[in-house]
Amino acid sequence: MAVCRRLQVPVVAVLWLVAGVFASDGDSDPIYIACVEQCEKTGCVGNICFQHCKLTSDGKSASDPWYLQEPLYIKWKKWDCLSGCRYQCMLVREEEREKTGATPVKYHGKWPLQRAFGIEEPVAVALAALNLAVQFHGWVSFFILVNYKLPLSSTRRTYYEYTGLWHIYGTLMMNFLFWSAVYHSRYVEMTERLHYSSAAAILGYSLIVAILRAFSLRREAARVMVAAPVIAFVTTHILYLNCYQFDYGLNVKVCVAMAVVQLLVWVVWASVSNHPSRSKIWFVAIGKGLIIFFLIYDFPPFWGFLDAHAVSHAIAIPVSYIWWGFIHDDSEYRTSALLKKTK
Repeated sequence: MAVCRRLQVPVVAVLWLVAGVFASDGDSDPIYIACVEQCEKTGCVGNICFQHCKLTSDGKSASDPWYLQEPLYIKWKKWDCLSGCRYQCMLVREEEREKTGATPVKYHGKWPLQRAFGIEEPVAVALAALNLAVQFHGWVSFFILVNYKLPLSSTRRTYYEYTGLWHIYGTLMMNFLFWSAVYHSRYVEMTERLHYSSAAAILGYSLIVAILRAFSLRREAARVMVAAPVIAFVTTHILYLNCYQFDYGLNVKVCVAMAVVQLLVWVVWASVSNHPSRSKIWFVAIGKGLIIFFLIYDFPPFWGFLDAHAVSHAIAIPVSYIWWGFIHDDSEYRTSALLKKTK
């Protein structure tokens, strides 16, 4: 009970701190609001004009639901009226604020980042793509290790009990990073939903894997008892976001809670385990702690490109490499232990 009370403190503290990170001062600025409204009427901000401020390219109203508007691949080629007006008004307003010595503020929940080659967050996209490559390399090398380098049973199955779980983990993680890169390249409703839904999915699944591995649950019934409530919760959460109300604040709280809980599970396990690669868990825990920190306490972008979210993507790259290193070591360790028992 004492251990449980100690673990509750960081979880509650993180959730309390998350509650204060969603305010956006920029989009409540009367000057910014007036600029956007004027732009939507005239189609121009200064000398820069947007040709689709009334209708999309195929003549449909820009206020139609997303499923009635033009296809996503066409939208990707250009900026619609609202996003173009918001971006240009944001730049103008931030220039004015900079001249008065004011610090940057968020607009619609995001820092004033510079676009490059039509990409909303070029640094975050590049880092997410690099992390995706690291994840793919880790997953492929793990597949080769357990299927071709380590001994197999008489039925040609791996001795490692968590092989299938890590394959699913790799697939879900690569899916998340793919949609993360897509979302940071262009903010539209579909990419936003796919990005945050896939984030909730991989965090929920990671929590399941953490519990199963930390408690060495190998029986199918025990695994189902752990996985079923988590899957039900995450599925309900994703359906709520996509079918009822897309609540960004709620989603961040849920995701941070799942990340913190799984991190605590791994840290406690590394503290009491004699696993030869438990030191890698500590490195990963520190890295993931920094990722959570930068996701909560983000800072204004440097040079208009590098913000806290991009830094968290940068930290995730070495963390992913070390994490797959632990998975490789764990498969070798468990296979060796099981072979000794068999002999």
